[in-house]
Amino acid sequence: MNAFRQVRAAPNLLTMMRLFVLPFLVIQILDAHWRIAFVLLWIAGISDGLDGLLARTLKQSTKLGEYLDPIADKALLSTLFLVLTHVGVIPLYVTVLVFSRDLGILLISTLLYVTNTLRDFKPTWLGKLSTGVQIFAVLTVMTVQVFHPAGLLHARHWLLVAVAWLAPLSAAQYAWLVLRRINENGGTSATSQSSVPTAKNS
Repeated sequence: MNAFRQVRAAPNLLTMMRLFVLPFLVIQILDAHWRIAFVLLWIAGISDGLDGLLARTLKQSTKLGEYLDPIADKALLSTLFLVLTHVGVIPLYVTVLVFSRDLGILLISTLLYVTNTLRDFKPTWLGKLSTGVQIFAVLTVMTVQVFHPAGLLHARHWLLVAVAWLAPLSAAQYAWLVLRRINENGGTSATSQSSVPTAKNS
């Protein structure tokens, strides 16, 4: 599939729509228009689910989509943590831990990739759990701002605590698994097998 057809593929158009929605979502949060922001967040979330479904149903999985989807998801999640911290609804320490984890994993992955030491970056179960909890935490934070349900206040607190704990733990697991795989390979150069670094689920 050529580049133009990849861009026109329905799943990739949905993914690009998610990126297009992001600046408007940020503006609404900064202006404290929480209901509009909540709707935009759900639009982004639904598009995330639909692009994978369409890729499988229409058999339109593309190399562009393999790169674009995790980039869009990480951009959305990271930006929301930043802006929600800026407006004071997510504690600063939580966002610092999340970004420290992501930056550490990105630096390790990039270094190993460019030195041809390791190129098959597989997501860890703690990484997947960490990302999932981050998503639920952001959704809960946004829900509390719109509907103010008392029962969700405790859930928001404990989800953010879980995010803060899982960020360094998942980073440590990632680093340990990478070191173990390097030792198993004897530090030799990576084979021809190569896969897309999945920061989305690391």
